[in-house]
Amino acid sequence: MITDQQVRRLMKLIKKDKSIKIAAAKAGMDEKTARKYIRAGKLPSQIAREHSWRTRPDPFADVWDEVAKYLEVNPHLEAKALFEFIQKNSPGKYSDGSLRTFQRKVKEWRATCGPSKEVFFAQIHEPGELAQSDFTHMSDLGVTISGLPFPHLAYHFVLTYSNYEDATICFSESYESLSQGLQNALWKLGAVPHAHRTDRLSAAVNKDCSADEFTRAYQELLDHYSMVGAKTSAGRANEIGDVEQRHYRFKKALDQALMLRGSRDFESREDYRRFIEKLLDQLNAGRQEKLKEELAALKALPDRRLDDSRRLTVKVSKGSTIHVLHNTYSVNSRLIGEHVQIKVHAERLEVYYGQKLIDTLPRMRGNGKHLINYRHIIDWLSRKPGAFEQYRYRDDLYPSSIFRMAYDALRQQNPNTASKKYLEILSLSAKQSEAGVDDALRHLIENDNPISADTIKAMLDAQTQLSTPTDVAIETIDLSLYDDFLSLQKVQI
Repeated sequence: MITDQQVRRLMKLIKKDKSIKIAAAKAGMDEKTARKYIRAGKLPSQIAREHSWRTRPDPFADVWDEVAKYLEVNPHLEAKALFEFIQKNSPGKYSDGSLRTFQRKVKEWRATCGPSKEVFFAQIHEPGELAQSDFTHMSDLGVTISGLPFPHLAYHFVLTYSNYEDATICFSESYESLSQGLQNALWKLGAVPHAHRTDRLSAAVNKDCSADEFTRAYQELLDHYSMVGAKTSAGRANEIGDVEQRHYRFKKALDQALMLRGSRDFESREDYRRFIEKLLDQLNAGRQEKLKEELAALKALPDRRLDDSRRLTVKVSKGSTIHVLHNTYSVNSRLIGEHVQIKVHAERLEVYYGQKLIDTLPRMRGNGKHLINYRHIIDWLSRKPGAFEQYRYRDDLYPSSIFRMAYDALRQQNPNTASKKYLEILSLSAKQSEAGVDDALRHLIENDNPISADTIKAMLDAQTQLSTPTDVAIETIDLSLYDDFLSLQKVQI
């Protein structure tokens, strides 16, 4: 087959006064063929006829009008579903091997007769003009802390011109997480963009507060940094396309970094945070030239950060509990009937009474959960031991599995006195040492000794030296044994 390159070489040689015979030989064709292209004055690709005929009859010609009607009514019908439909209506006529042909025909219909598709318009990004941010789930990376799963999210911030980015570990799409993450990014950057765009933040609004309350708090945050706020239209994630794209690339880079590290387990959350910080520094290192342009156009930071917290006022119930953001927490029973002020942070609650900080509680994730500290209620529960058995939050009153085992052992000894005796032990734990009581209970249970508060108190007073928990050692398994086994199986087969 003669190519365009051969004919171009032929024409070039002819212009140099070469004979057709010599030129044809040098161009790699016979003289007759050379004369044909010289007379035509065209390249092979210009002479070739366009392939517009079918090599075989259209197998779907009989049913295509019906298929087209279905596509006109619902253009998003999948080709495979339609193919299975016509197979069902015409048994034995269309084999599974015709699916690809049918899919190509549907694709061609969509391109020539289907509805128009949404157009995405490339945007011009100006230095210092816009930042985008959003939350992204990180659990798929399989990170663990001290061997335990670490489900978490990241608040992700991106400058759209330079693609400078920052991320803060968080655990919910709340206003507090947004405020903390955004301010972390701005203070690390050392400057403020003109505008900040997010999605509609429906998860944060619906989860923690009313839309009006969220809007007010978020607007105060924007005003503090003199930023203009913008939100995406409903169902238009492409309007924060820069940060959405960076989600994918950031998590891919983090996944690769974890592979190179050789382990996804970290000693502490702080170690993991530093690992992410180092990765972000590496990613941002390649953006310094554009970042310099961006920094020159950014605004200055205010004098101070805005308080990340939100303030609530709640009343302490008769059960010595408060209800904060759909979860229940205990406070000291002295506060029953009083109103306390709560400062809600991303990961903790601060309890104030009369402008004095009286307690700090870890903020629970999710809804409908409870956190009851037995020290808050043990005095009154000891006076009403009959309330323990059916107490709604009884499971929170076992500081460890050893305490639960002790209660079960007391029930086996005497169900009628088990609650009273267990509460005496719990009171001892509150007043002296929870760790000491835990060790004493473990010692008594392992040695099948009777359990009582008096015995435990005597052990604590005497500072009895208890044996340490038994270390369990698991020998390393030689995985090559499995390879040998599989090789043997293949030989036998």
